[in-house]
Amino acid sequence: MPKTEKFIKIILSVLLLVCLLDMPYGYYQLIKFFGMVGFGILAYNNYKKNEVWFVVWLASAILINPIFKIYLGRELWNFLDVIWAILLITSLFVNPKKSLKEL
Repeated sequence: MPKTEKFIKIILSVLLLVCLLDMPYGYYQLIKFFGMVGFGILAYNNYKKNEVWFVVWLASAILINPIFKIYLGRELWNFLDVIWAILLITSLFVNPKKSLKEL
């Protein structure tokens, strides 16, 4: 795994977990932008080599995008932030080699 991909995963994990605190609205908007870009880069990097993570990262980029906002309650966004942080950290250590056709 490239160093930049590890860096993106660690930074996104930390930024998403900070969302659990009571932050100003601008922080959440900034996270939506960084999340979309970060998940988009991860999806691009996994396009050919790992279809499972590609789908996860692409779906995450679409869900978190700041352009076409999806309005979820704060509790659901907090839940997603934790799930994303767990997925990002897990993907640092576990790298499934399965494609979607094998599932």
